[in-house]
Amino acid sequence: MTFLWPSMLFFLIGIPLIGLLYWRVQRRRQVLAAGFGQLGLGRLAQRREPGWRRHLSPLLSLLGLAILLLALARPQATVNLPRVEGTVILVFDVSGSMSATDAAPTRMEAAKAAAREFILSQPQTVQIGIVSFSGSGFAVEAPTDNTQNLLAAVNRLQPQTGTSLGQGILVALHTIAVDAGLEAPKAGATPTAAAPSNQSGGQDAQQASPDNNLLAQLPEGIYPSAVIVLLSDGENNQSIDPAQAAQAAADHGVRIDALGFGTSAGVTLEINGFSVHTALDEATLQQITQAAGGTYYYSADQQDPRAVYAKLTPQLVVKPELMEVTSIFAGVSLAILLAGAALSMLWFNRLP
Repeated sequence: MTFLWPSMLFFLIGIPLIGLLYWRVQRRRQVLAAGFGQLGLGRLAQRREPGWRRHLSPLLSLLGLAILLLALARPQATVNLPRVEGTVILVFDVSGSMSATDAAPTRMEAAKAAAREFILSQPQTVQIGIVSFSGSGFAVEAPTDNTQNLLAAVNRLQPQTGTSLGQGILVALHTIAVDAGLEAPKAGATPTAAAPSNQSGGQDAQQASPDNNLLAQLPEGIYPSAVIVLLSDGENNQSIDPAQAAQAAADHGVRIDALGFGTSAGVTLEINGFSVHTALDEATLQQITQAAGGTYYYSADQQDPRAVYAKLTPQLVVKPELMEVTSIFAGVSLAILLAGAALSMLWFNRLP
């Protein structure tokens, strides 16, 4: 447990001091009672002695005060919270070929427009994350329902160099696993997915491991209800094998849908002084979606973006979250103080 205002805990020193003062007062009462006994009034004093009940109300008051001081320090605790949700990871191809103009105005801008429409049409039970890939995978935004953060992350995407569909898929799987609490950070390991954050503007991109260790790092078992959506032209020129990554997604119960951008005829681009021909590779995207039980969509068909998550069945998931528990401490403190006051009024017709 952590505290937002730990300086308030110093006031807890006063609790034992008050207890010591109460003990001294009771000792004085005993001395006075002994004096009454010498005057022949001992039986009367003993008859009026309330016994243990006299100490219960002050002790409850001290306990309630101590818990109230803890509440003022604003305690935080990691709590496992159940909620019904599903997760969609938008995996963006930001390779140089996405700057081609055979999808208006470019493949990249068309993909970003489709993503914005998808984000704005999301139901409340769907958490959306964003992963981009070129030569390697990057987690840009961890799964969230914060629309503004997601749109800002999409707007920041720009074409890079290289293409690795497989690494984009594996980073998306890692993002799903981390968000579900299935994977703890490994000492000395290169981060492969962004941790959840509520800060505006999203997470800084984190580069994924560039080798097949990504497959070995995937937690075992079936992942929570999740879908990976590829927004790509399907071209791939770097490891890892996309089919192998798609099979890993299928093994963990994660479906992959794909939205293709460009045309089969393609265009010729000038990149770093070289002429490069690029075209939509529908065969690769279809192979990926078939292996992972998903569906391939062609962007020019203007599919309803809700069709992508139509088969996503929200599930009850339990996630550890750091939350402030001040209200719980304050409520317990109030209940104890009220109990002490009620017992004092009941037994002695006065407040402690």
